Amino acid sequence: MALSNKEVNLFSPIQIGNLELDNRLVRSATAESLATEPIGRATPALAALLGGLARGGVGLIISGHAYVTPKGKAHPEMLSVHCDEMIPGLKTLAETVHEHGGRIALQINHGGRQCDEACTPEILAPSPVSAPSGRLPREMTPTEIADAVEAFGQAARRAQLAGFDAVQIHGAHGYLVGQFLSPHTNRRRDAWGGNFERRLGFLAAVCEAVRGEVGADYPVFIKLGMMDNLQSVPDGLNPDDGARIVSRLADLGLDAVEVSGGYGGGSDFIGRLAVGTKEPEAYFRELAQKAQAVTHLPVILVGGLRSRAIMDEVLTAGDADMISLCRPLIREPDLPNRLRSGEATAAACISGGRCWPKGMGQGIACKCEG
Repeated sequence: MALSNKEVNLFSPIQIGNLELDNRLVRSATAESLATEPIGRATPALAALLGGLARGGVGLIISGHAYVTPKGKAHPEMLSVHCDEMIPGLKTLAETVHEHGGRIALQINHGGRQCDEACTPEILAPSPVSAPSGRLPREMTPTEIADAVEAFGQAARRAQLAGFDAVQIHGAHGYLVGQFLSPHTNRRRDAWGGNFERRLGFLAAVCEAVRGEVGADYPVFIKLGMMDNLQSVPDGLNPDDGARIVSRLADLGLDAVEVSGGYGGGSDFIGRLAVGTKEPEAYFRELAQKAQAVTHLPVILVGGLRSRAIMDEVLTAGDADMISLCRPLIREPDLPNRLRSGEATAAACISGGRCWPKGMGQGIACKCEG
């Protein structure tokens, strides 16, 4: 019998499609920057990091984003799923997580206009709208769009063959899927843009390609940016249109949605600072509420969640079905176990935003004191 909202807490089990999870904590996709250069192979260091998260008790790990084609490589040391040669290394990652009783999804992505010049000399996008970095992308041709769609499908096939329990399509933070969804970055007047339905077309095609490769029963999720940073781009995607997208996800064959907002780069960086002090926890909660109102799919909330009390409150209120953490699990990969035992009541993360590597070969790590 399904639990009522009042009975649900952070460590209640949940089933998404055929994927059974023993708690509702998710490690949100976090770019580990631990793959090899230039091709993006998985490394022992990455396997060790993911294994540590599995030992730490999180219900589901979502890997850092993996590029589906070299034309969509967002940054150096990014994991790759662009060819079959990557499967053995990816298999090691999945096996490492499974050895410790964990479950893992591979996040698949194309950077579009937000690709770093260091690894992607020419950047592609739906329309030639400058990226936050100032780089001007070239508008994709219909053939290039079709190639990108196919690349997502093949990436999902490889993830399944490598033993991942699910895949997550990255449709947030200003990467290519999000670029097609946003009226700010998609100004096309052909079959791929011009109105809401045509802007949705790229995501619909990606979902069809992925389902065609992995079959009907394999779990497929999306991380969806339900809004752009409207202070910077007032013509961008707004929460109401974000909710319209959510309302269509089940029909597109998706099994769960992780809701987020904003897009990366410059003043539009998504991870807010000083959460729990100057900034409130759960800063995308209203987006999750909008999503819950229009879909029966499990809704995963990410964004500034730090205390067990707030996490449980979100779940019992029915505002989300799962809780996703990024920076807290960089600092404390064993936080889920400590929250479960009562040893901890909140994350030690102070949201300083100093997790990301400053140079090659460093990987993500907490560098904040206190």
